This record gives sequence, C-alpha cells and structure tokens, in this order.
Amino acid sequence: MSIVLAIESSCDETAVAVVRGECGVAAEILSSEISSQIPLHQPYGGVVPELASRNHSLILRPLVETALKNAGVTIGQIDAFAATAGPGLASSLLIGNTAAKAMACAMRKPFLAINHLEGHLLSPFVAGSQVPPHIALIISGGHTLLLRVDAASSYQKLGSTLDDAAGEAFDKVAKMIGLPYPGGPNIERSALTGNPQRFAFPRGLLHEPHLNFSFSGLKTSVLYTLPKLADLEADTPDLCASFQEAVIDVLLQKSLRAVRESGLKHLALSGGVSLNRALRRAFQSTCEKDGFTLSLSDPSLCTDNAAMIAFAALLRHLDGQHDSLETPIHPNLPLVS
Repeated sequence: MSIVLAIESSCDETAVAVVRGECGVAAEILSSEISSQIPLHQPYGGVVPELASRNHSLILRPLVETALKNAGVTIGQIDAFAATAGPGLASSLLIGNTAAKAMACAMRKPFLAINHLEGHLLSPFVAGSQVPPHIALIISGGHTLLLRVDAASSYQKLGSTLDDAAGEAFDKVAKMIGLPYPGGPNIERSALTGNPQRFAFPRGLLHEPHLNFSFSGLKTSVLYTLPKLADLEADTPDLCASFQEAVIDVLLQKSLRAVRESGLKHLALSGGVSLNRALRRAFQSTCEKDGFTLSLSDPSLCTDNAAMIAFAALLRHLDGQHDSLETPIHPNLPLVS
C-alpha cells in the first residue's frame, strides 16, 4: 500500500491531496483540499497570473498541513510526492512544483511530475481499480481534447481544438453578454429558462471527416447577433441556451463518431466543462440509447484539484516510474506528441 501527496497549482486554484492505493485495488482519497481564488480574480474578469502565484505562495503551506491532518497521516508516512508540471501558468506551476520537490528531497522520497491533462483524463476512474480501454474527451477552460486510451500511460490523440477551447468559448461569450466570471456556470444558469432553438448558431467542423474542434466561428456568430437584439437582458436566456446547445452538439457528435470508429464502446468525460448538467444529460441519454458505457468524473474531480494529480502519480509510482528533481515545469506540456 502506497501513499502519495500531490500539489496542483497550474492556474488559480491551490490544491493538495493525499491518496492511498495498491495494484488492483481502488484508490482511496484520504484528503482533498482546494483553495479557490475566484473572488480574487472576479473583478478582473479572468485570471491575473501575478495575483494567482502570490496567493499560491501564501496558502500552500497551511493547505499541505491541513491535507496531512485530514488524511490522518504524517509527512513521514508519504511514499512519494507529486506536482503538476504543466500545462498551465509558469508562475503558478513553479510554486507547487518547487514545494513538492523540496518535500521529496527533505524526506528522501520519490518525486513525480504529472501532466495536468492526464490528471483530468484519469479522474473518471479514481474509484475503480483499473483504467479500461476507452475514448476520452477532456473539456476544460483551456483544452478540448479527444483521445483513444488503451491503458494508463497509453494514449493516442484523435482530435483537439484548432482555436478556442470549449470552456474558453463559454467564458468569452459570457463576457460579451455581460455575465460575471466564471462564464461557464453563469451561461448554464441562464440557459435553464431559455429556448435552445431560438438562435441557429453554427456547429463548427461538425461534418468534416476529422475529429478536430473549432468554436471561434460560434463565438463570432454570437458577437454578430448581439447588435440585432432589441432587449439583451430579455434575450439572454435564449442566447445562452442556443449557444450551449451548439457546443454540446459538436462535442457529442464528434465523441460518438470517435467511439463508433474505435469499436471500444466506452466513453469518458472529464474537465470543468463536463460539470455542465445539460451536457451530462445529453451524453448520458445518447450513450444509453446507443449501448455505450459512459464514465463521468465525480463533480469534485471535474474542476482543478490535486486528487486527480495524486491518482495519476499513484498509478505511475506503483508502476515503478519516478522523475528527477531536475525535471522542469512546462507551461505548454503536451499530453501526447
């Protein structure tokens, strides 16, 4: 049985988690602590890197102490230390990465540098004892990525966004409309009372033979629609519902095509955008109708968190993989080349 402590600080959330597990047995999250910075960045309408890194520095040590206390373990009982190495904001990544390396060095234990996207990718399977072959869709603020997963650490890229990520499109459209940051949850909330058929927004690259995504044209279409509205406040629910429906339609159809072409019959969703309830319902109903297995991350593991990083690190640690303390951060670290 091994215990891993991991730090996630790739953007504006400071997170520390302790996870325990062994080969063939479901991992156990002993503690998962997250300190949100949303109130700090809300007045600016987005993340301010300098503000994010400064807050990481202030909160990280007490958060590590809280994670250890709530896990019921001492730092001496940790078998390996891990941190997100990228992708993310360089100034934020450095804080968590340096702290994890320092603890690994001081305790003479292994260090693991984890790809943030791999954390998301594996998060639907934290409660299981293995990662089955499947098609994975990672949808977050900065990434929209479709992959074939044959096993943990064995990934093939099938498609990605050519411009804006799905979450980025949500945030930008929310800002256009005048909804507060973060945009995704506010668009979802407004869409609850809207008519998704009111505006015929484009489905970018939907009928192209490849599995890449594009949301820039959809965002532009919303921008051009705004001046035509007589009452933006009254039309906002319909606008949000129609925009959301267009995004979901593209994500769903591309993912289903990937599943059918792969022959795997198993699809997994992860990332912050996968919290969207309309999106979850659409994927669940369609997969049930078509006879596909759908794995969803627990809501607590969808947004940035350290439990998913600790789980990814645990799998690598149990496989005998470790990284040098000289392993650098990589703000643009790819999951697959």
